[in-house]
Amino acid sequence: PKMKEKHCLHAALLCLGVLCYSHGLSTEHLSHARPSLHGHHEKGKEGQVLHRSKRGWVWNQFFVIEEYTGPDPVLVGRLHSDIDSGDGNIKYILSGEGAGIIFVIDDKSGNIHATKTLDREERAQYTLTAQAVDRNTNRPLEPPSEFIVKVQDINDNPPEFLHENYHANVPERSNVGTSVIQVTASDADDPTYGNSAKLVYSILEGQPYFSVEAQTGIIRTALPNMDREAKEEYHVVIQAKDMGGHMGGLSGTTKVTITLTDVNDNPPKFPQSVYQMSVSEAAVPGEEVGRVKAKDPDIGENGLVAYSIIDGDGMDMFEITTDYETQEGVVKLKKTLDYETKKSYSLKVEAANVHIDPKFISNGPFKDTVTVKIAVEDADEPPVFLKPTYIFEVQENAASGTVVGKVHAKDPDAANSAIRYSIDRHTDLERYFVINAEDGNIKTIKALDREEMAWHNISVFAVEVHKQHQEAKVPVAIKVVDVNDNAPKFAAAYEAFVCENARSNQQFITISADDKDDSANGPRFIFSLPPEIIHNPNFTLRDNRDNTASVLVRREGFSRQKQDLYLLPIVISDGGVPPLSSTNTLTIRVCGCDSSGSLLSCNAEAYVLNAGLSTGALIAILACIVILLVIVVLFVTLKRQKKEPLIVFEEEDVRENIITYDDEGGGEEDTEAFDIATLQNPDGINGFIPRKDIKPEYQYLPRPGLRPAPNSVDVDDFINTRIQEADNDPTAPPYDSIQIYGYEGRGSVAGSLSSLESATTDSDLDYDYLQNWGPRFKKLADLYGSKDTFDDDS
Repeated sequence: PKMKEKHCLHAALLCLGVLCYSHGLSTEHLSHARPSLHGHHEKGKEGQVLHRSKRGWVWNQFFVIEEYTGPDPVLVGRLHSDIDSGDGNIKYILSGEGAGIIFVIDDKSGNIHATKTLDREERAQYTLTAQAVDRNTNRPLEPPSEFIVKVQDINDNPPEFLHENYHANVPERSNVGTSVIQVTASDADDPTYGNSAKLVYSILEGQPYFSVEAQTGIIRTALPNMDREAKEEYHVVIQAKDMGGHMGGLSGTTKVTITLTDVNDNPPKFPQSVYQMSVSEAAVPGEEVGRVKAKDPDIGENGLVAYSIIDGDGMDMFEITTDYETQEGVVKLKKTLDYETKKSYSLKVEAANVHIDPKFISNGPFKDTVTVKIAVEDADEPPVFLKPTYIFEVQENAASGTVVGKVHAKDPDAANSAIRYSIDRHTDLERYFVINAEDGNIKTIKALDREEMAWHNISVFAVEVHKQHQEAKVPVAIKVVDVNDNAPKFAAAYEAFVCENARSNQQFITISADDKDDSANGPRFIFSLPPEIIHNPNFTLRDNRDNTASVLVRREGFSRQKQDLYLLPIVISDGGVPPLSSTNTLTIRVCGCDSSGSLLSCNAEAYVLNAGLSTGALIAILACIVILLVIVVLFVTLKRQKKEPLIVFEEEDVRENIITYDDEGGGEEDTEAFDIATLQNPDGINGFIPRKDIKPEYQYLPRPGLRPAPNSVDVDDFINTRIQEADNDPTAPPYDSIQIYGYEGRGSVAGSLSSLESATTDSDLDYDYLQNWGPRFKKLADLYGSKDTFDDDS
């Protein structure tokens, strides 16, 4: 039906367009393309000559319908000049937007046709320029004129929504007419021409819950009290139709998903009226007993529930907290339970909404209550001591077996099992105590000393006889009560000093005492002298009655020569019952003091020595000792000098002395750079040359015919003499060669370092080039040359 309606619409539009074209052509022919007279005349019916004034082009807008799909090009209009006589001499030219491509003109008749289908939504109008020119010369006959071709709209575009799907929220139980969302559609057709772009909105799906305003597209609620708990989401289809919603209009649709948001319109409700729970009496405080939950169909903060205990005999024993993740009330133990005391408890628990909406307060109350009954279960409990801790007292030095105290524990269970006791030996490593396993009496094993340990902290175990795993532990503190068993003593090792010139009744020391016993058996201390020396002529004692005593000088004038040390016995008594006393000896030294009473010396020997020897005698003794030391040092020094040789033997071979000249010399021409006599062999003067490269078994005799070198010789003569000696005796090394001073023996891998000795050995070195160095090196060439040459020379 829609396709048929569309074809009918196209046919009707086509007919309407043809009628418009016919009317337009006739109008254009009559009014738009009126010919103008340019110097020629037209005769009237009665032979009158009618004169027409010349005028230019008169243009109006041309119209062409869009989306034309006919077989022939659409005639847009006709151009005609008033100077066109119809003889074909005028040529019409068209230029501008789309000229020659979309719009073509017949240059003879001036008819304009549209050769392509036009779409107004792509382009609404075209601006063209027309001109009449001479066909032969192309001379403009009229000035160019512009005209507009408008594309006439048809309803060819359906409405389109901005979004394909919309999502909106509205609170549940909203009033009728509450705005939800506004949807908007657009139509690409021309809104100024007809009703092609006039849209009307309607709802296709979503009734009777929602409605839409036809002109604005605003969706509103249509039913009151819509409940989210009954239905949370609604799907609405909205249609937008052009042509004002009339028959033949095009339409478009969109989907709108509307969600009801939650409000707190439901109170919490417990699914049952009574909860039954149980808990063991062995449970510790804080342990969970059970959970309750009130159901609230609301969500989010509207469904939050808080739990509390409002009544019951277990309000002091239990508590309830809220688990906000699961929305449950957690019942926990608050205090320790005792099955034997009370076997069950009852609680009244209330669940209430945290956030209440005042709009729906009339739906209240937003809370509910439930009864929770808790049964206490009997548990096998360990023994329980009657006291959490025990404190006993026992006197120190009490005899072994003295009873310290008694602990008592019982089985809290109905079985009331027998209890056995023991001491934790980790707390009584010295084994001072023992406990009776049957009745819990604690006794001493050893004598206790308060001064060593005033308190003993031990632990006592109590276990059931038939259930060894059930045990209890209690701390026991035992205080050792002090008895007066320690006499007072000096608080320190006192040593007093009294001046020789001390005055009578002069105090020179204050002493105090110390007692290891408790304060009840210690101070106050009483100081006194023994009865036998109470009339001591040298010193007296004064009790200061503040646990101290002062020692005073009874007479004047002490002498270190007569007696430099006095021992004064002092009796100290404590305030215990019975009191104890001890005799302590005070050492008193006699010292020399100056007039102000400051100590100078307390040494009696030094005093005597000072009196026997004068200062001059001491200096003399020290001077003698110094003189003796100087004599000894001089004697030792002279003795060492005699052992060193005073002269150097003249017979020493000067060749073994290394002489450093620090002079490079001036070459062969320099005869003054060094003393040639140094190179002379003292023994060679007499014709005797000692050998040091062989064992000294015998020496060669001086060769006849050799004249000794004088003391002052020329360098040239000296060298020639030595060369001649070397030539005549090949076994004798030259004087200035490297000598062999050590006998290596046989089998040594080390060879001789002498380059001159290589003449007697097989050497791989070739010294034949010395023959080319001239007469100065002839001797060296003979010595180091080839063997054949050497034989010839010899």
